Amino acid sequence: MAVHTVTMKGRTDPIGVPIPVGKIVCIGRNYVAHIEELKNEKPSSPMFFLKPTTALRRLEDPIRLPAYSKKARHELELAALIGKTLSHCREDEVLAAISGYAVAIDVTLQDVQDKLKEQGHPWEIAKAFDGSCPISPFVPAAQVPNPQDVKIVMRVNGQLRHNDSTALMIYKIPTIVAAASQYFTLEPGDIVLTGTPAGVGSLEPGDTLEMEIQHVGAYTSSVAR
Repeated sequence: MAVHTVTMKGRTDPIGVPIPVGKIVCIGRNYVAHIEELKNEKPSSPMFFLKPTTALRRLEDPIRLPAYSKKARHELELAALIGKTLSHCREDEVLAAISGYAVAIDVTLQDVQDKLKEQGHPWEIAKAFDGSCPISPFVPAAQVPNPQDVKIVMRVNGQLRHNDSTALMIYKIPTIVAAASQYFTLEPGDIVLTGTPAGVGSLEPGDTLEMEIQHVGAYTSSVAR
């Protein structure tokens, strides 16, 4: 069985140390402007879904879209790496248990998701397919002075898409992680995606993506033809 890993960049370790990943917990609809642009309803509590570790890919590798979709979109997010086991935890326990932060994309097959929603079916194949979570190496949590106030910026073919701050989250990181721990025991190596701001857009073969999250890193990728 393959073991899927991410890496942690240290000040003296530019290559990074492989960290086995257990699961990827994602929150949906966590920025008001993003909810409005997709014409969704604001959730009354954090709304979670999961991605398997086979969704992980290096952020700088080309994104390969499945043949069963004709309309994909990008959702750039701040990812948090869990460093300590959390189960039914309090919000004030969360930040000390986060060991790092990374740049991640929740690649979404919009046409597939819309069809499945209309049918009342689960939509994992639109969100959790192989390669649906490109992610950068993590930086130590101490490198991000305030994860609740960092800029998220993305350009596609030079056109500005995402340009907002994590300060605009509806549910802040301690709330997200504490709420998730009520349902899933979070273990070292688990990843939590914290939601995407406004500015989602389509992904097409040949696109060039420029992504940056303040204090975490800047990366370039593409969509494979």
